[in-house]
Amino acid sequence: MIGGLTKHTNILDYSLASLWRRRMKNISVLVVFSGVIFLVASFQMLTQALTETAALALRSAPEITIQKISAGRQVAVPVEYTEKLSVIFGIKDIVPRIWGYYFDEVQGANYTVMGIDARRMPLGDKLHLTLQEGTMPDSGTGGQAVVGRSVKKILEQKGGRLLSLFRPDLSLASFEVTGVFKPEIDILTDDLVVMSIDDARDLFSIPVNMATDLCVYVANQSEVTTIAKKIAALLPGTRVLTRSQISKTYQVVFGWRSGFASVCLLAALSAFVILAWDKASGLSPEEKREISILKILGWETSDILAVRFWEGFLVSGLAFVNGCTLAYIHVAFFEATLFRPVLVGWSVIHPSLHLVPSFIVSNFILIFCFSVLPYLAATVIPAWRSASVPADSALSGM
Repeated sequence: MIGGLTKHTNILDYSLASLWRRRMKNISVLVVFSGVIFLVASFQMLTQALTETAALALRSAPEITIQKISAGRQVAVPVEYTEKLSVIFGIKDIVPRIWGYYFDEVQGANYTVMGIDARRMPLGDKLHLTLQEGTMPDSGTGGQAVVGRSVKKILEQKGGRLLSLFRPDLSLASFEVTGVFKPEIDILTDDLVVMSIDDARDLFSIPVNMATDLCVYVANQSEVTTIAKKIAALLPGTRVLTRSQISKTYQVVFGWRSGFASVCLLAALSAFVILAWDKASGLSPEEKREISILKILGWETSDILAVRFWEGFLVSGLAFVNGCTLAYIHVAFFEATLFRPVLVGWSVIHPSLHLVPSFIVSNFILIFCFSVLPYLAATVIPAWRSASVPADSALSGM
């Protein structure tokens, strides 16, 4: 056993020396290989982190959201629907909500404007905990708003604390900024403007008896699906969305965007593996001579394959570790700068992402199988072919 361990130690030492002799070639392969793995791993980590962040953010969302659909498009929903739903046991409260998008022509960006009635929300008294500074708008006082950090920066560039927005009739509505959301929740609030529901209704010219949607809060979480089915039966023509359905939608959106980009990157990885196979299958005369000399010196074919295996494993393994490490740093500390626009969306206002990538073993195994294993095959198989040829015939052919 000790002799076998010494033998493998010597083989590993010889492999390291062989890699050093061809260090320029191996370093170039290592750099390119690490770069390709970095791209693939970054997308996997970014997708996973965004999905988990979205799931965490949806914890505070209402259990059920009711929207009115007409001709396949969302329209205002009558507030009187709350009376029809009062017969359903298990509903704790139904809160109307006003929200919409406001296009800033100067900045070329869309704001998400939301009007809420904090007094009726189950966690309305906790909303101030989401603020970095200031206070939430007072429901009894109009003309106040809380904004995300990017909206705050735009206002500072304009040199004022008043947020001026146009109503549909082009009359101007001004709001005093009373607070700014924390940077930790930028992914939700960066382009957000929150005001009282009456101010939002006035801004969008929505009648008092109408709302954008209805937020349904349920007492027992296990009855959400049952209550959602009862609501859909009572209110035909509405779209009833549960929190779990919205979470799945986020997963699908991030998944297909990441999948499309990953296919492109896997194509690049496949091209690299094919190139490595082509280069390795055509061993240089020096490498063939080295194999023949080793066989003359008494090395067995298995020993030569072990050398080539360790060479390939050291290069590909180090490239795998480097690529995944750089991908983690890219996502965790640089907010996935290279790929964030692909997954975050089209908005001009891009939030600052505070993402913590998760170490999902299956993702790393997938990357390992698509990168390291093909490279090992591309290095070991050509060496096996050369080592199978008798040493004297190989030397005489050169």
